[in-house]
Parts: sequence; C-alpha cells; structure tokens
Amino acid sequence: MRRLLFVVAGVAVALCACSSSNTETALQEAFGIDKRASAPVFLGVNTVSATEICFQFSLPVTLLSAYFSPDMKVESIIEGTDVVITVSGSAAAGEQVTADILVEDEHNNTLHVLTSFRTRNDRIPSFVITEIRTETAKPKGEFVELKMSSDGNLGALRMFAATNGADAPLFEFEPVEVKKEEYVVIHLRTYEDGSVSEDGTDIAAASATDAQSTARDFWLPDTVERLRKTDAVFFLDQDGAVLDAVLFSADGTWGSKTYSGDMVKVVQLLSDRGAWTAASGGVPSPADAFSSANTTATRTICRKEATVDTNTAADWYITVASGATPGKPNNAGVYAPKK
Repeated sequence: MRRLLFVVAGVAVALCACSSSNTETALQEAFGIDKRASAPVFLGVNTVSATEICFQFSLPVTLLSAYFSPDMKVESIIEGTDVVITVSGSAAAGEQVTADILVEDEHNNTLHVLTSFRTRNDRIPSFVITEIRTETAKPKGEFVELKMSSDGNLGALRMFAATNGADAPLFEFEPVEVKKEEYVVIHLRTYEDGSVSEDGTDIAAASATDAQSTARDFWLPDTVERLRKTDAVFFLDQDGAVLDAVLFSADGTWGSKTYSGDMVKVVQLLSDRGAWTAASGGVPSPADAFSSANTTATRTICRKEATVDTNTAADWYITVASGATPGKPNNAGVYAPKK
C-alpha cells in the first residue's frame, strides 16, 4: 500500500502541473488519498562542521537508520526538514564519504537515500592562480598552476572552467597537505605514462612531460579538451566562496554560442562574489577580461607574481615563446606582438 501511495501521489502532482486544483482534488477523493500524504523529497546534503552533517528534505522526517563509508559513528540526531547528524570517526578533512540513510515522515512514507559528500575542511590554504596554458601541443597539455600563500589542506577544494560546465567541478581535490610557497599544477590531459597525481608525501612521483619534482602535480584522465582560449577558471570552497579566479577572452567576446551562456553565468557569479572587477564597477564585459589572443602552447597566461592581486586583467601577462614554467616561478619575459 505504501508503494502505491508513492505512485499515485506522483501522478497527482504531474496532473496538477498541467490542470486545475479541482482535478487534483477529484483524484485524491477517488483514490482516498490525503494530499498531505505526499512522500518527502531529498534536497541535498551539507557539511555544517567537522562533526555535523545536514541532510535536507522537503517535509519533516524521522531518521530510521544511517550508515557511512568510511565508517562514522552517529552521536546525536536533530530531526525535521533538516536532519542534522552529529558524528565521530576517522574520516580526514575533505574526504569523500558515502551516506546510506533511511527516513520516514509522519504518514509512514519512507525514503531511502544513497548519496555522497565531503567532510568539512576548515584548513583550505590561501593561494593564487599563477599560470594557465590554454593550448595543447602533445605531449604538452593545458594546465592550471597555483601557488600556496599559506600551509593547509586541499581536501574538497573545487576547480571549475566555465566552458566545461558552469555547475560541475572540473577537478576536486582529495585531502592533501601543502606548504606555503609550494606550487600545485593541475594538468588537464593525460598523454603519457608517468602522469601520476601526487596526493601523498612524494611530490616527485610524476615523471610525465611538464611534471616538476619540486611541485605537486595532479592529472585529469584521458585527452578530452577541458579548457578554451575564451574561458574562466575559478576555485570554490565548501561554502561556495570564490578563492581565486581568472577571466580571459581571445577575441573580445564571450565566445561561441555553445559556450557563451556558461560564460555569462560565470561572469555574473565572479562579479557578485568580488572575484573579478570591471573598470565600470558593474558586471565585467569581455573588454574587462584578460586578452588571451596571443597565447600558444609555449606562451602561457602568467600572473605578475610580485604584485598585489587586484582581480583584474592588470594582474596578468603573456610570457615569451618557450616561456611556460609549470611548477616553477613564472618567466618574467613578456611577449610583444610584432607590429
């Protein structure tokens, strides 16, 4: 009977979306269904603190069971539309955890939820993006380089590229300790053996082209294109704060029709969160982006490492031919187009 309730309630909602409330009421009366008996819907999960996990539902629910992998012990529960579970366990900060929970509402409708989340990491270091390669020349692939401004842990830090999908992370870090002044390079294609992600203590494990024994290298699998010459690269913490961003355009537009919609969406986000500034003070236009017109596989977009970050195109330059330095201080040579 409970399963039938789910199915019929779903039909009633679907019909309600395209017909009058009278139709919904008639269906409810015909099947003897109280509209209050609609099943709860799982809305999402959020890590409130290192020990508190909040599961959100459309209706108040009671928790029947909760299992976690890696294992975490349930210490206390607050129930309602927000089910807050206090846990203890050995999961590292920023580690991915699978949750298997069962809840029930006041009408005895049950909902089984299998989902994943990352534990809270309050030690994400401060850093800046220092170099970006937008072009590829096999075996040299695109990369994004970071320089740490403090010690910390990268777990749960997320990297996005607008043209790869504004809503989905391009890369998400596992828990890994980093030191101030350390360089971290995210390589966006894998062409060779030796493309080893250095998420342990050995930062010299990678041996592929562009890997540096003194920097920490990470590699995305396969050879899919994930970054373009008109794009936006940005990093978010677990609260959605933008920790750093770079906005660039090859031709003074937001790119082709395929990607311009995502670009507009990301530009608005970066503007709203103070991560990129327009000369006018409003939402940045393509003219406010850094010009990537002259980048190549060896002429990369580089930060002026000795200057203060202003969140504008003025922080950046294109280095000279053969000037790319993934995992090292930037080449100070500035490319000068021929007149």
